[in-house]
Amino acid sequence: MTTTHGTAPVLPLPPAAARAATAAGAAATLASTFLAWTWTDDFPGDLTVTGYPGGLQVLTLVGALLTALFAAAGYGIKGLRWLTPAGTTAPALWLALGTLGTTWYTIIAISVQLGGLANLEPGGWAAALASLATLLAALGLPADRAGEDEKPTGWQRFTGSLAATAARPAQALPSWAEILVIAASFGIGLYVFTYGIDTEYGELFIGYLILVGFAFGALHRAGLIGRLTALTAKHRNVTLAAAFAAAVCFPFTQTNDQYTSVATNILIFATVALGLNVVVGLAGLLDLGYVAFLGVGAYAAALVSGSSDSTIGVQFPFWAAVLTGAAVSLVFGVLIGAPTLRLRGDYLAIVTLGFGEIFRITMNNLNGSTGPDVTNGSAGIPNVPDLNLFGFDFGVEHTILGVPVGRFGNYYLLMLVVTAVVVLVFRRAGESRIGRAWVAIREDETAATAMGINAFRLKLLAFALGAALAGLAGTVQAHVTYTVTPEQYQFAGPVPPNSAFLLAAVILGGMGTLSGPIVGAALLYLIPAKMQFMADYQLFLFGIALILLMRFRPEGLIADRRKQLEFHETGQLDVPEQRLPEAAAGVGTAKAEA
Repeated sequence: MTTTHGTAPVLPLPPAAARAATAAGAAATLASTFLAWTWTDDFPGDLTVTGYPGGLQVLTLVGALLTALFAAAGYGIKGLRWLTPAGTTAPALWLALGTLGTTWYTIIAISVQLGGLANLEPGGWAAALASLATLLAALGLPADRAGEDEKPTGWQRFTGSLAATAARPAQALPSWAEILVIAASFGIGLYVFTYGIDTEYGELFIGYLILVGFAFGALHRAGLIGRLTALTAKHRNVTLAAAFAAAVCFPFTQTNDQYTSVATNILIFATVALGLNVVVGLAGLLDLGYVAFLGVGAYAAALVSGSSDSTIGVQFPFWAAVLTGAAVSLVFGVLIGAPTLRLRGDYLAIVTLGFGEIFRITMNNLNGSTGPDVTNGSAGIPNVPDLNLFGFDFGVEHTILGVPVGRFGNYYLLMLVVTAVVVLVFRRAGESRIGRAWVAIREDETAATAMGINAFRLKLLAFALGAALAGLAGTVQAHVTYTVTPEQYQFAGPVPPNSAFLLAAVILGGMGTLSGPIVGAALLYLIPAKMQFMADYQLFLFGIALILLMRFRPEGLIADRRKQLEFHETGQLDVPEQRLPEAAAGVGTAKAEA
């Protein structure tokens, strides 16, 4: 019989017994991955081998191992306690639920694809029952958040208390150890990302998403994400260097260009999203036609890069083509922004949406019949040649450090440099007086204007800078895709980047942050690319995901303190209290510059 505290059933086990039962259930789940789950290899991943986990079994194994680790942390083991500053129950529950979700998804997928539960071997039944027993035992763990006179509810066991992070200070680590922790974190992150992008079939990718999603929630509720964030803020330069080094290592982990091409397009998408973040996240200007600036840069580069189908017949070196694309996009940003940025809110959004459509239609009409022959109309500008910088041909495979790197690997490394430049520009702009003036305008333009800030000039500057960054990415995209066509730059379409997906990436990741749009862009590009077998339902699932995000995480996956204060009450914040400069402070410090 179970007892109930609040709304969720809890097993009537003493805390020590519940912890032992959780660890035992996780161990049983882990052991089940070494048994055959089905008798036929028709299911992807070949789950018929005894003694050697494969495919989705590996994900269950990892989930069970992490569940046992966090359950063991409840015994007060010194090293493990550093990983759980906010408690151990909530992360153990999240991981138990993630392991259950991955395991049962696999069992259901086997039954559906192969035609019934009769296709399960004893190992599959053992995994299903052991993962369920683990979750039920974890429900009996004592809640991390409960006052002396408060009975914890089942929901509190899942949410935990990140406020405990502030009450339980971290053990002091020497600087070299903190740097090693940062490096190890990025190394693990690179491995997890590489595993996800290298998944060979849709079922494995869905299981990967389930486990990674719950594992991230577990680390967040354990307080480890907050602790790592504090370390990265303390060693910011080391963090940026580690992130760049981890990203550089990615193409050297690939055996072919199949998945490197996805990573290259993710970087293009992320770079453009960062440029939009200047406009939307910092200055607060809703731009629904931003992808047009990407198209301006791509068309400008295609016209001057020596394409046999270029109507102007010139060939600039790459550095000149980059400057041309960025400069033309900047000019268009100023020309569009000057007459429209005196509008606000919905009116500005409608005007920018119109500009995006005007750009696409104009590129279609510059075909020599309905207008001057400049862009070849709907056929676009094909045959954009591969880059050749200082004798390095980006179109052929090269051996770097003994590892063969293909065409997309070459462009990935080039795009990584472009992304680093954009990150540097965004970081410098956001921390400058102009950046603080943008934030002041975003928070209250009337108050900012009353304090002496020239709002129109600064908004025009944000618009121009964002356009130039998009044009910079467009110059590389033209060479990566070989062809530039008007249909690539729609407001919404099946393939990103488009204006809707760019805006969703900024909001999903976290407006005004540095890493938020990069994370959002990676998710929004990677998930459709890996789930093409669900093409008929992608937009449906995308809509559901956005609804859930707006309900439970409106500030984005990686939000700054200001956004958390905007969307949550102070008592509901899941980060320790810290000093937040008000918008008026940004107004005051930016006044002299403006």
